[in-house]
Amino acid sequence: MSKFISLASVSAISILAFTTIPDLAQADEAPVGTIVVSALRTPVAADRVSSSVTVLDAKAIDEAQTLSLTDILVRTPGVAIARNGGYGTTTSLRIRGADDGTTVVVIDGMRLSDPSSTAGGANVTNLFLDDAERIEILRGPQSILWGSNAIGGVINVTTATPTRPLEGSFDLEGGSNQTVSARAGVGGTSDLVDWRLAGSTFTTDGVSARASGTEKDGYTRQSASGSARFKLAPDVSLDLRGYWSDARADFDGYSGDTSEYGTTKEWSGYAGLNFKLFDGALVNRLAAMQTTSDRENFDPSRDVRPIDFDAHGRVRRFEYQGTYTLNDAVQAVFGAEREEQRMTTASPDDSAVAYALTPYSVSTNSVYGQLRVTPFTGLTLDGGARYDHQSRFGANTVASAGAVYTPNGGQSVLRANYSEGYKAPSLYQMYSAYGDANLKPEKAKGWEVGIEQGLGSVLRASATWFERDTTNLIDFAYCATSGTVIDECYVPGTTTTRFGYYANVDKAHAKGVELAATAKWNVLFADANYTWTDAEDRTPDASTYGRQLARVPRHTANIEGGVDVSGLRASVAARYSGETFTSASSSVVLEDYWLFDVRGQYTLTPGLTLQARVENLTDKSYQTASGYSMLGRTIYVGVRSRF
Repeated sequence: MSKFISLASVSAISILAFTTIPDLAQADEAPVGTIVVSALRTPVAADRVSSSVTVLDAKAIDEAQTLSLTDILVRTPGVAIARNGGYGTTTSLRIRGADDGTTVVVIDGMRLSDPSSTAGGANVTNLFLDDAERIEILRGPQSILWGSNAIGGVINVTTATPTRPLEGSFDLEGGSNQTVSARAGVGGTSDLVDWRLAGSTFTTDGVSARASGTEKDGYTRQSASGSARFKLAPDVSLDLRGYWSDARADFDGYSGDTSEYGTTKEWSGYAGLNFKLFDGALVNRLAAMQTTSDRENFDPSRDVRPIDFDAHGRVRRFEYQGTYTLNDAVQAVFGAEREEQRMTTASPDDSAVAYALTPYSVSTNSVYGQLRVTPFTGLTLDGGARYDHQSRFGANTVASAGAVYTPNGGQSVLRANYSEGYKAPSLYQMYSAYGDANLKPEKAKGWEVGIEQGLGSVLRASATWFERDTTNLIDFAYCATSGTVIDECYVPGTTTTRFGYYANVDKAHAKGVELAATAKWNVLFADANYTWTDAEDRTPDASTYGRQLARVPRHTANIEGGVDVSGLRASVAARYSGETFTSASSSVVLEDYWLFDVRGQYTLTPGLTLQARVENLTDKSYQTASGYSMLGRTIYVGVRSRF
């Protein structure tokens, strides 16, 4: 097992130990000691990966002591978040300056998305760590294997996998703002079945979402997950998995305090048959999955109908994936997919006796393939292509190519790759009251080069330069308040005017550098990363041409240092985020800020640990979205057990 792991590593994943990946039928074929990257949809040794990846294992997740998924992601290079208040309020995630909604999020092989949301991506607001055992952040356009939305990158989460006949875990903590978090799981493995069940609950009184407000906006959330792998034959297995969450969040209006609140219910189900042919050389997976989301906003002050927003999204996916390993030097991944999206939305009028939820749908058929070749020891080349045909906008093709070289078994690693991505317009962007059914997909082309160097087990450092051009960006275009009304300013099929609509109007160019280092000497350890992201609006003739994109800080940094001795781990951490524009059209600039945390944990007995932390130690007042408060100083104490 590795002695240490860096939360800040850009691509220094060659210091990680092998963890079985439950969402890959072939994962149990990787030999012990091999490092794998499951975000590539098949196990790949770290020194054969041409893209920048950060991997957080179970130990790193426990040591981070975070609650939400975005809180741990923001400590890694190239990631920025914006939140409209405390826990449970609208949260956006951006990787390398890519727009919100252009990151694919996967949990145990189940791709999460909400076609009724504005951008159609995953709802990261309600994603907590729950039973997570491993998190992989794959940066840059990744549409070859993951299709639409994979412009910023891929977040791949796998939950705990049982390794003993019976085992379990629990985490319990509480703290500021009447916050209580509890989660537990139990599972086991046998010759016939591997299984795991887990659940969590979270509640907090929160803070006022609006900076001008005085009342607290609370948040509650419950979740559950389960998985079972039935070993039907030596080369045949059946996977069944599920994920469910139910959340309620209070929120404020533009003017300040309100009694409004929203509810979100989400669940995902997965069934996959895995089988091997040709003495295990060809590993196959046939899978079907469904993700649904139900969102409702309530305004108790309304006289007739308290529901003022109602949205339902559903995605069904059918997949075949094959992985053919000719020998240690040649491996091919290929597959075919069908995705069916459906959305119904409504904004009921207060005086309406009834309202209709109008359904809209779209489907996409895809084929893809990627080849990875190691012509001689130390050098690996990869390349791939994907073809999609969507029922609304037609065909789209993307390609990728990369190389990685290590002359000394992973101590030094050089990486370079070119990759393409795209994002299909969401159903909301096409068919809401502000939609345009003729929207084209956003397209991105990006490349990166990186170097990684280790100094024994004491120090490992990495540096990556990246660039990305994105065209056909979908943004909200406002209609003129006077003069001739253009066709786009009418609600489609009616003579009713609207104040704006979604259109392919923008272009953007992003470039930057990601630096990271991790070190351990005797009982001392340190991790650090810094990212410079120059993400500019390149829309011709736009008033914002050359300006940094909204909510993308140009500079971000993380640093943590501490001591780990005799069961005690204590550290001080700092996070910096540079100034940002609050929106694409606004000139309002949000100030930069430093946040400081103190964390500690003490192992009482093997499997039982006490932990405590103080976040935002200096009680810094800051905003990531204009007019919305963030949490001040918070203190949490808890206990966790692995048995």
